[in-house]
Amino acid sequence: MARKFRRRKSLPKEPVVIEVESLSHEGRGVGRIDGKTVFVSGALAGETVEMEYTYSRGKFDEGKVIKVLSASEDRVEPPCKHYGVCGGCSMQHMSVDAQIAHKQEILKEQFAHFAETEPEEWLPALQADLLGYRRKARLGVRYVTKKERTLIGFREKHSNFLADIDSCPVLVDKISNLLMPMSQLIDSMEGRQFIPQIEVASGDNKYAIIVRHLKPMSESDKAKWISFGQTNDLVIYLQPKGPDTVHRVWPDNAVDAQLSYTHPAFNVTLNQEPLDFAQVNASINQKMVPYAIELLDVQSDDKVLDLFCGLGNFTIPLATKAKHVVGIEGVEEMVERGKQNAELNQLDNVEFYRADLTADLSKESWNQQQYNKILIDPARSGALEVINNIVRFNAEKIVYVSCNPATLARDTGELVKSGYKLVKAGVMDMFPHTTHVESIALFER
Repeated sequence: MARKFRRRKSLPKEPVVIEVESLSHEGRGVGRIDGKTVFVSGALAGETVEMEYTYSRGKFDEGKVIKVLSASEDRVEPPCKHYGVCGGCSMQHMSVDAQIAHKQEILKEQFAHFAETEPEEWLPALQADLLGYRRKARLGVRYVTKKERTLIGFREKHSNFLADIDSCPVLVDKISNLLMPMSQLIDSMEGRQFIPQIEVASGDNKYAIIVRHLKPMSESDKAKWISFGQTNDLVIYLQPKGPDTVHRVWPDNAVDAQLSYTHPAFNVTLNQEPLDFAQVNASINQKMVPYAIELLDVQSDDKVLDLFCGLGNFTIPLATKAKHVVGIEGVEEMVERGKQNAELNQLDNVEFYRADLTADLSKESWNQQQYNKILIDPARSGALEVINNIVRFNAEKIVYVSCNPATLARDTGELVKSGYKLVKAGVMDMFPHTTHVESIALFER
């Protein structure tokens, strides 16, 4: 049978006025026109705005603010001159206090919806640097023939085109200040049309650039990047194909290229490679780790299990307080990095193992031991499978660090069914000016 295609209804061309009733989880204003729900980018709850339609669906429409007719008291002047065009941030028009309140409300709603519970105590929001905080980023690159220059940055809102920006106030200052110099360097390259992406990664005092190139880079172009690294005190990597092809071209000495960051509260240093997962916001991370360990109430006779441990961001600090710590991670390279970081900090009471935490763990050697406290820091998909494996430890306390309130709430429901109570929870502003919600929760038997 031939499939029938419906012609897409053309969008109204004239702007319309809408009263914004609330805010969606994605940070868009929500209102109604002729009874139909409309999501409006750039609008805040309680505002009356003039908007234009950007998309129409069967059950709802989408639009963006053209003019604010009656502003919310939460509306502020965005700190970035490119805001509204660049899609990297979505909430710079909202005061920081209002952003936090919105994220706390999302967490509260998710606990109620998925777990039918809420914490006995709401923790105050953990906040730190609001600008210049982003130490890792993947930036799009495109040489635009019509403009005869290279664009570097994030995509435009509602578009696949790269935003034309010359700085980014949420990136660490060093990288933000290099956006235009990197653009000019690529302009001068023979292979300027074959650079689709640049990744940046920052340690406490070193900065790495990974240049993705789709065709072999000429010696002349490579020399330009090496010179750029020398001039700007950068570590330069090239990536001709997949992640396993990343290789350093400057400096020659691995010691001079080593990225690292410290946890001053524990007097430890962790080494990392530029593609390693690391918390994006260094200032929040320095507060978050001691905060989590304080909630876990780690004592000198505790045996602690750290799940989804990565390179040891929590594991190494935990080992300075506990009797013994075991870190479990699914990526072998991160397990090796964790072991190296334990050796770097001269800690002999910590072990690292690789394991698929979504699989059956009954035969794992580390799973035969007992732990009285557990820390979990999973990816966005959460920790549902591993929770069913670890409740048998009957740990007195579990601290769960989450980057997705929906999966945290879902997993909370499982922990509650297994005999735990949600004692404390709150948000951490890991990504200010975005709708990303980082949170932390304490469970007790």
